Amino acid sequence: MNKYEELMERKSEIILKSIGIDYSKYETGKLSFDYEELMKDVGYCLEEVREIQKGVGVGNTPLIELKNLTKLARKTSSTGRAARIFVKDESCNPSGSFKDRRAAISVFDAMQRGYKGVGAATSGNYGAAVASQANIRGLKCIIANECYDSKKVGQPEILEKGRKCEGFGAEVIRLSVGPELFYTYLKVLEDTGYYNASLYSSYGIAGVETLGYEIAEQCREKLGKDPDAVIITHAGGGNVTGTARGLIKAGAVKTKIIGASVDLSGLHMASDLDFNKKSFTTGHTGFGIPFMTSPDRSDVPRSAARPLRYLDRYVTITQGEVFWMTEILAAIEGLERGPAGNTSLVAAFAIAQEYEDDAIIVVQETEYTGAGKHLVPQLNFAKENGIEVYVGDPKEQVPGRNIIIPSHPSVVSVTDVEMDGLKNSYMKNVLNKLTENKVEQVDIEFLAVETKMCTEKIVEILKEYNIKIC
Repeated sequence: MNKYEELMERKSEIILKSIGIDYSKYETGKLSFDYEELMKDVGYCLEEVREIQKGVGVGNTPLIELKNLTKLARKTSSTGRAARIFVKDESCNPSGSFKDRRAAISVFDAMQRGYKGVGAATSGNYGAAVASQANIRGLKCIIANECYDSKKVGQPEILEKGRKCEGFGAEVIRLSVGPELFYTYLKVLEDTGYYNASLYSSYGIAGVETLGYEIAEQCREKLGKDPDAVIITHAGGGNVTGTARGLIKAGAVKTKIIGASVDLSGLHMASDLDFNKKSFTTGHTGFGIPFMTSPDRSDVPRSAARPLRYLDRYVTITQGEVFWMTEILAAIEGLERGPAGNTSLVAAFAIAQEYEDDAIIVVQETEYTGAGKHLVPQLNFAKENGIEVYVGDPKEQVPGRNIIIPSHPSVVSVTDVEMDGLKNSYMKNVLNKLTENKVEQVDIEFLAVETKMCTEKIVEILKEYNIKIC
């Protein structure tokens, strides 16, 4: 057995020690687990989470109406009407993104349990958030950052985030794309005894619930009603899950939950050849679809990010449209923000045109912008990697070959991803994990909640796979 296999044999033991959660106690049937019990065992109620975040300057971010963008949507709309577009300005958090909400609770929990340091495996804003919160709490921090291809060439956006982590005092381990990320991170946790501030832990998701709750509160205070839709940039699923749960806890049960991702179909996220052909590091289908249809693929045995439980609709947009929106937002609203939030803002611009003028659409995040996040270095990097960049119709974009900046607002659109197809993929993936050809009634009920399908439909699918119900 080689070193990699030996470490993987100890994976469950390392994770248990690093996060203090015995996931085995939540297992119920043949493939189900008690998700709500896992979330309940976080041990901090919503009000306590809000107080923890308030104490470190996290949350209570402004809800801003994008009046000029709404006007542009109405001019573009075939009906002359469009919903009012608002954005929750999460760039006001200490490290500049909504990820501070996740990190605040995980790092607080680490401090309470007496850990000397925290770690996270991420190439995104979350690393900066963990590093920032660790600084505030007086803990050490290590970030494992997947940022290079095999030639040690890194994307401007990822390198920018790594620099930000170091700015907050974290040790950053820069890795190339592939399986070494998880291996190296497990080794770090084992060697240091640090707390695993996983993106997919129940603590992180509980931290995002305050975001959804605040949106409902602010809309009622400012507008006297709940938003008709909240549009959420979707990658690993925690953003969707936490925001939706917060809205539900606030009683905003009629608000539509819409996920949005950049379409990078055809590019494999673990491919060394494809790694630098994409011009986005998160918020794209390379994460969005795999983590939706197989959520337990993360660094914890059971991910608390379960997006299929909450999504009413899932749409994709293109890279060129996000770059366009980044420039438009700065030009007509005076807000310079990074690509993560602008992904869902593109979707909001198009979807708003499906609604009447009195409807409310909220984009639930913005992120800070920095040298590597700006559209100029990103587009220059794309050109250096042989990607053609030009103005035209984004519908003609082929990921990894070209980036097309919209020639006019009227060509900005969303593409709906069929939810039934995603649910069927989830079912196929989870049923493939069965060690024997049967399930229990508790599994049927679990799958119905997981997929937002009725139990009759679940039974029908089980019959198609010749799965027995005992």
